[in-house]
Amino acid sequence: MDAQLEKNLLAFQENEITESVIYGKLAEYEKDPQNAQVLRGIAAEEAHHHDIIAQKTGKKATPCRWKIFWYVFLARTLGLTFAIKLMENNEGQASATYFTYSDQPEIQKLSMEEENHEHALIALINEERLQYMGSVVLGLSDALVEFTGALAGFTFALQNPKLVALTGAITGIAAALSMASSEYLSSKTEKAAGKHPLKAAVYTGGAYVLTVALLVAPYALLSNVFIALALMLVLALCVIAGFTFYYAVAKGENFKGRFLEMAGLSFGVAAVSFVIGYALQAWTGIQAG
Repeated sequence: MDAQLEKNLLAFQENEITESVIYGKLAEYEKDPQNAQVLRGIAAEEAHHHDIIAQKTGKKATPCRWKIFWYVFLARTLGLTFAIKLMENNEGQASATYFTYSDQPEIQKLSMEEENHEHALIALINEERLQYMGSVVLGLSDALVEFTGALAGFTFALQNPKLVALTGAITGIAAALSMASSEYLSSKTEKAAGKHPLKAAVYTGGAYVLTVALLVAPYALLSNVFIALALMLVLALCVIAGFTFYYAVAKGENFKGRFLEMAGLSFGVAAVSFVIGYALQAWTGIQAG
């Protein structure tokens, strides 16, 4: 075995044993018996892969401790499905490299199992927060599109950061309650399997309120209304990017397309609202005190 092949196989070996430990620890923390069983099955599969490669290298790999800590932390804070899919996406390139070893059929077989068996097992994981992802998307996207526009309009119409913050907070809370009520009635009417109407309303309203609080904060903290507007738009873009990334990973969708769509809608509405605020102020002649 040449030195480069051995180096690559040892890297594969470390990756397999690290993921085995991660899945094992996630199974220990998991409260749902079915999910825990699935995780233990994947952990055993990864350990088996490690053993196959160990027969080639004649060495035993040591798990990467920081990866174990990082992915367990992500799973416990942002959700099991998100952490697992992010890990699998990040390790996808290493897995694909298995195919470069045409003279190592056992190694190529591992790649096939990585792509098929493990992904099938991951699909069996049932996580509550993903059942309500649609409710979160509804609250968050509506707040971003509607509220960036409202704040942009208030900015030029009122030109007083504290007044914009107060008006925005009142408007945002009222809109959040309205959205939560609508989601409750919608979920109760549709009777979606496994989706509780009250929880759906809380997810929708909660996502809306958190977004409103973040976007209003620059106006409450800064004295220059236009700097507050610029910071608000930057924060809106960060929220869009962060949530879109989470959603794309958890749902296996395209990040770029969804990000551009949501950012385009939010900033387009904000631009139109800003112009409307300017036009109304010029037409009415009303100045904020």
